[in-house]
Amino acid sequence: LPIIMLTARGEEDDRLAGLDAGADDYLTKPFSAKELVARIRAVLRRMAPQAFEEVVEVDGLRLDPATRRVTRVIDGASREAKVGPTEFRLLHFLMTHPERVHSRAQLLDRVWGDHVFIEEGTVGVHIKRLREALEPVGSSALVETVRGAGYRLVMTPGK
Repeated sequence: LPIIMLTARGEEDDRLAGLDAGADDYLTKPFSAKELVARIRAVLRRMAPQAFEEVVEVDGLRLDPATRRVTRVIDGASREAKVGPTEFRLLHFLMTHPERVHSRAQLLDRVWGDHVFIEEGTVGVHIKRLREALEPVGSSALVETVRGAGYRLVMTPGK
């Protein structure tokens, strides 16, 4: 959950301590309701950016955050991949950052969030599930393992 500290303590040391303790924003009195609402919106945009993004397409695979659908046109017909919620977030992140290698720790931070304590091996399990979900639409090869480094989404698989 995002945390915004609302406090009368406005010294620099207090603000630094609050942000270092895990707050996402720090607002000191007096403040207006309009500023508070604007800061809440800003924190929510940072915490759930996929809710504000448009359709992403890589190598014919199309991910639509608004409808939470992953589709690919095969033989003139649109076919849907049945992707779970975690795999959807993982695929969204990989598709919006193609060709870049991401370590398991980076994926945990970016997909699960930096306040979640999950073992790095969990990423491998979800990568496997993601590949299995993409297999029926012929896109499992898009998700590539980079031995000793992590995972990436390739723009042209097999090359």
